[in-house]
Amino acid sequence: MFRKKEAKKAAVRQHDGNMSRVPAHIAIIMDGNGRWATSRGLPRTVGHREGAKKFREIASYCQEIGVKYLTVYAFSTENWKRPKEEVDAIMQLFHDYLIEARQELRTRNIHIQVLGDLSVFDGEFRQLIDEVQSMNPGPDALVANLAINYGGRAELVMAANAAFAEKQGGPITESDLEAHLYTAGQPDPELIIRTSGEFRLSGFLLWQCSYSEFYFSDLLWPDFTTDELDRAIEAYSKRDRRFGAVK
Repeated sequence: MFRKKEAKKAAVRQHDGNMSRVPAHIAIIMDGNGRWATSRGLPRTVGHREGAKKFREIASYCQEIGVKYLTVYAFSTENWKRPKEEVDAIMQLFHDYLIEARQELRTRNIHIQVLGDLSVFDGEFRQLIDEVQSMNPGPDALVANLAINYGGRAELVMAANAAFAEKQGGPITESDLEAHLYTAGQPDPELIIRTSGEFRLSGFLLWQCSYSEFYFSDLLWPDFTTDELDRAIEAYSKRDRRFGAVK
């Protein structure tokens, strides 16, 4: 497994005798919080609290091993269909995390970005998001993208409309569209992980995932471990990434 002391300084690791490449950008579909709680006879809201704790743990570990960008699917545009009690609990977790982040980000060297349509939130919550996003801990900070009220199709429509307006109705290019994505200026994720044994994207980073490698874990998100992340990175490091070319 990765040694944390060594992992902070290099993007290539020795892992069980094989050289492992640590992706610059990892994206995770954090699935299974509700099922984790239900299987233990607990309210689904408890699962989301445990999932929030797991995000903090995995973000810290990504920072230690040299990951530069971590994008997590926290709340989709479809998740509003869930019971109001559950949605309210998730929103409270977001709020609590942002309050904590506002106080601690400078010392933890993490830069938070929120991806998604924020127009549905009240002014106070949007102001909190703006404050946290404006904090810049430093050039070596881990960029943690929280996808909240995010939908990949909606993102593409938004970006296309913005690019079209900017070109005043003229033809747009891929670069024009990319400039208006929520992830503009960031590299696409090399590795996308989904937990809970599901095998679908659920609208996550539909443009950005064109050449991503995928790793599907049977673990529910609260049970996800740094060891499982190591296994995902090890699997990624063995992939032959040709980007449409022939080697």
